[in-house]
Amino acid sequence: MIHKGKQLLQKRGSYYHLEIAAALVNTFEKKSATRLICTIDAKVTLRCGLNHLGNGHFYIMLAKRYIKEIGKEAGETISYELEIDPNPLGVEIPEVLEVFLAQDPEGESIYNKLTDGRKRTLIFSVLRIKNVDKQVETILNFLQTEHQKQRAKKSNW
Repeated sequence: MIHKGKQLLQKRGSYYHLEIAAALVNTFEKKSATRLICTIDAKVTLRCGLNHLGNGHFYIMLAKRYIKEIGKEAGETISYELEIDPNPLGVEIPEVLEVFLAQDPEGESIYNKLTDGRKRTLIFSVLRIKNVDKQVETILNFLQTEHQKQRAKKSNW
């Protein structure tokens, strides 16, 4: 655990959030790019990233389902614990993607050049699909599109 605290549950627009001070974020090796595991009221644990709040500080977005689960409303005190997620992506790689990358060196090369955010986008796209053939098709299309984008930018691909 890297930080433990209490604060009022905040709501901004249509989402709830937990504010994280810039001083704490600046102690992280990857600063605001750090992936975290957040436990709220010892009931809900989620993997998350940091977003800029606009006043120099950061926040963690909390889905309504988590708020329902802890039984709190905006303005009520919540306790939380933060720890650095040992998985830099903050999400497990689906088996179909692991197998695909192991069998396709060119696809693996493209995947390895993606930012962590783009990798997460691909992973979440694959996880939404139940049919393995469609998952593979999604992986192929995604990697081809990313490769074309980078080539169009004339980067070092």
